[in-house]
Amino acid sequence: MAKKKWIIGGLVAVAVIGAAVAGRSLTQHTAANSQKVTTLKVAHTQNYVPYDYVNEKGESDGYEVAVLKEIDKKLPDYQFEYTGTSDDDLLIGLESGKYNIGVKGAWYTDERAKKFIIPKEAIGASIIGFTIRKDDADKYKSIDDFAKAKGKLVPISPQNAQWNVITDYNKEHPNQQIDLTAAESFSVSDAYAWVLEGRYDAYFDIKLSYEKAVQDKDGSYHQYADKLTWFAYKGIPTYPLIHRDSKGEAFSKAYDKAIKELEKDGTLKKLSQKYFGENVFDYVDK
Repeated sequence: MAKKKWIIGGLVAVAVIGAAVAGRSLTQHTAANSQKVTTLKVAHTQNYVPYDYVNEKGESDGYEVAVLKEIDKKLPDYQFEYTGTSDDDLLIGLESGKYNIGVKGAWYTDERAKKFIIPKEAIGASIIGFTIRKDDADKYKSIDDFAKAKGKLVPISPQNAQWNVITDYNKEHPNQQIDLTAAESFSVSDAYAWVLEGRYDAYFDIKLSYEKAVQDKDGSYHQYADKLTWFAYKGIPTYPLIHRDSKGEAFSKAYDKAIKELEKDGTLKKLSQKYFGENVFDYVDK
């Protein structure tokens, strides 16, 4: 009888131990699956096609948005919420903390780096070059041709990131500098008109802007299409802007790791081909 009790007791003891182990495993599993997910609010421009925009279905779309969605898949600790907004609201909201991330085809500038966290790895690139008269197409085929011929460049605002691009070129080429004149204010139409009139020889222009404004049959300045042409200089890396706080610091490190993986597996090239029709990273200095 005592032996029987011992066996029953042993069985009970084993059952209790087994239940405890199962309970501990369940608790660990639950804890692992209930790991806190951080929601990040992403602001993007509404109509900067193909970088960032709201499509016909009312959905956030565009190259940079598509890259962020791929990054989101790689970061289980984060989830993104997208908001299409104005350029001004994006920057003001990002600085105040209303948004955690902002994408707008943004170049690096010292001013932006003081306000926001700019990660090490670029999300994309903007192709910059020169809009010139078609009659000068044989004369100016590269930035070096333009500098050597002492071509006159339409003034650029010192606050514009394009000013820094020409400044950097001049530092690297002390014997063939491009004369930089600070702009007060002018419209794009002035710039194109001034080139056509011969007042200046080139307008430092983003490829996408030229294509939409001049080449596109519905462009605002399509009337100049048979008189103007454009050639490339280089690709300027674009970056997401991140709100400056501890959350942003942590995310920027996770972002850098994830986007390197997307570059390595060909996702960035694939998305660039989809939205731009070419690999914009081919234009960026290695």
